[in-house]
Amino acid sequence: MLAQVDAADDAARGHADPAADGAAAAREYRIGELASEAGITVRTLRYYQERKLLPPPRRAGRIGWYSRAHLSRLRVIGQLLDRGHTLGGIGELLSAWEQGYDLADLLGFERAMTAPWSDDIPVPVTVTDLSALLEGQLTPEVLDEAVRLGYIDADGDRVIHVSHRLLEVATVLVHEGIPLPAILAAGRELQAGLDKMASLFVELVITHVLEPRGGAPQPDQVARLAETIVRLRPIARTVLDAEFGRAMDRRARVTYGEFIQLLAARDRRVGS
Repeated sequence: MLAQVDAADDAARGHADPAADGAAAAREYRIGELASEAGITVRTLRYYQERKLLPPPRRAGRIGWYSRAHLSRLRVIGQLLDRGHTLGGIGELLSAWEQGYDLADLLGFERAMTAPWSDDIPVPVTVTDLSALLEGQLTPEVLDEAVRLGYIDADGDRVIHVSHRLLEVATVLVHEGIPLPAILAAGRELQAGLDKMASLFVELVITHVLEPRGGAPQPDQVARLAETIVRLRPIARTVLDAEFGRAMDRRARVTYGEFIQLLAARDRRVGS
């Protein structure tokens, strides 16, 4: 995909293959021909022009003539839409591209920054089966709270739990006697804490990796920044695992001490 974008990028910039046929490179299209070549409607093409995603055509009287650079740009837009970009985001990417940034590098940086951190698998299930799995504790109120917290996507009687592992954890905890509402309340607190941790790590990278380079990186720095982000991603997981383990060690020791004190106090009451 990136190679396709890179090739279209070069073509849209006018970096044509020197061996390309000159007549083909100079070909021009009327608006209907261009839309047909790009696989879109004329209405869509006009909309891209209104959004300033496409430069105006060369005018010859009342006829607008579009070049192969226009066609290449439309193909880039189509590829970016296929990748899930909004038209607003595409406009920003094209603006950066026009300032000398390489689209393939920008998309590589995007992939480094936004690639999923979890390889977990969603679980499609009916509300009835999920309720049975959770020992009948999935009341409408509890279901609504799970949806608000992002654990469940509801669609009528069928739902999708976003995480196979978290569903297994919830099932085990319920079977151990912990009420499902209490599990969701803990999940709400955990999400807030983890959001704060994620913000701290991202701010650390922005402050000490991105901003020292003068805010916006130079075009030749984008690929190196993407490589840096890829190297730092596993560091975040290491920090989370290590710090959570240390926190559990501290909490477990305190809790054990409180438990022993409770037993000692009970023995004293019994002895008296």
